[in-house]
Amino acid sequence: MLNEAIPLLTKALGETVYMVFISMIIASALGIPLGVILHTTNKGQILENMVFNRIIGSIVNAVRSIPFIILLVAIIPFTRLLVGSAIGTTAAMVPLVIASIPFIGRQVETSLKEVPNGLVEAALSMGATPFQIITRVLLPEAMPSIVAQLTTVIIALVGESAMAGAIGGGGLGDLAIRYGYQRFRPEIMIATVVILIVLVQVVQFAGNTLAKRLNKK
Repeated sequence: MLNEAIPLLTKALGETVYMVFISMIIASALGIPLGVILHTTNKGQILENMVFNRIIGSIVNAVRSIPFIILLVAIIPFTRLLVGSAIGTTAAMVPLVIASIPFIGRQVETSLKEVPNGLVEAALSMGATPFQIITRVLLPEAMPSIVAQLTTVIIALVGESAMAGAIGGGGLGDLAIRYGYQRFRPEIMIATVVILIVLVQVVQFAGNTLAKRLNKK
C-alpha cells in the first residue's frame, strides 16, 4: 500500500521544499537587514538611535510572541487579499514569511553582537562609513554565525510548513492530515514523519558544513 502512496509523498515533499525555500529567500531578504538595523541602532553602535531601536524591537517582539497557528488563522484575510486564496502552498508562504522575518532579525542581531568591537573601532579610525562597516566588517565577520542561525530558521520553517498543512497549506503536513489521519492510513503518517526527520537532518548537516567553511578562525 505504501508503494501507491509514493507519488503522493513525492508531490508533498516537493510542495514542502518549495514553501520553505521561497519563504526563506523572501524572509531573509527582509530579516537580515532588519537584524542589521536592530544591531547598529542599539546603544553604543554606529547608527545609535534608541527611540527607533525600541520601536522596531517592540514590533519584532510582538510578532514573535504570536503562536504560529494563531498567526496562520489571524491573517487569512490578508493572505487572501495578497495571493487571492487562503489555501494552498502559495498562500501558506505568507504567514511563513511574516513569522520568519522577526525571527531572522533577532538571530542576525545576535550574530552581529559577537563581532569584536575592536574591529568596528579600527574601521572607524580609518574613516570607514557606516555602510562600509556593515558590508565589509560586520556581515563578513558574522557570516558563519549567521549561516548557523539561518539553518535554525529553516528547520523551524519545515515544522511550521507542516503545521500549515493542517488548514490546507499543502505539503507533508496536509498529506499527513488528509490521508494519514482522516483516512486511517498510519503508514502514510509514519512515512511523512520519517521524511520530515530526514529533511531536517539534511538541512542541519548542510548548514553546519557551510558555516564551518565560512569560519576563517
